Amino acid sequence: MRRVSGFNTVSLTLGFAFLYIPMIVLVVYSFNSSRLVTVWAGFSTKWYGELLQNEAFLDAAWITAKVGVFSSTLATVLGTMAAYVLVRRGKFAGRTLFSGMIYAPLVMPEVITGLSLLLLFIAIGLDRGVLTIVLAHTTFSMCFVSVVVSSRLVSFDKSLEEAALDLGCTQWQAFRLVTLPIVAPAVLAGWLLAFTLSLDDLVIASFTAGPSATTLPIKVYSSVRLGVSPEINALSTIFIALVTFGVVVASLVTKRSIAMRAAEERSVGG
Repeated sequence: MRRVSGFNTVSLTLGFAFLYIPMIVLVVYSFNSSRLVTVWAGFSTKWYGELLQNEAFLDAAWITAKVGVFSSTLATVLGTMAAYVLVRRGKFAGRTLFSGMIYAPLVMPEVITGLSLLLLFIAIGLDRGVLTIVLAHTTFSMCFVSVVVSSRLVSFDKSLEEAALDLGCTQWQAFRLVTLPIVAPAVLAGWLLAFTLSLDDLVIASFTAGPSATTLPIKVYSSVRLGVSPEINALSTIFIALVTFGVVVASLVTKRSIAMRAAEERSVGG
């Protein structure tokens, strides 16, 4: 058994401390009864109650959720279609340009993307609001979906589709009944990635959001510029709890699927 050196132990400890100690401090001070976030005045949950009564934060959270669901769904559909074309259609006229346009947002600075989309919306006379944010988030997140789905399609066994076609399925039926169920985990992973990117985005949303549509990251950033309030700590703690819950659930589901697959392999082998 390979022993862990002292240097590796110290490096790992310092790395985890650098990452998680600020989060722990934030969570602890979200239960602080004082309005001063750096002065402990006793345990209290009143800031969570005030957060739930803050209409500005609630409206921003609702807009963020709507934008995340719509943009990630649209990005998943378009990204999956783009991935299928790139992987399955082989060489065609304009393939290099098409792939470059799909993957450009991966390396494009967010400021450039946000500014170009803003100029586009102004040029076509589209008022900034929820729709423009959805279109902007779809633009930069569909490339991430395309990368995830493409990696699964590359390793996909084409003989399964060919067997379905030999049995009388059309191209659409083969895709819907054979290809899509097999690549569904990658499609779901792409949707979750797009949804996470939408929730986290600040730069592009700040260019494309109007006065009637303020996302939660924009609202938090505007509030923090005036000073960190205990409500921000409470909101951040809720997000940390949700992310932790999601990671734990995903880990349990993954372990269960691995165990079920191993059991099936043992039963087949037996």
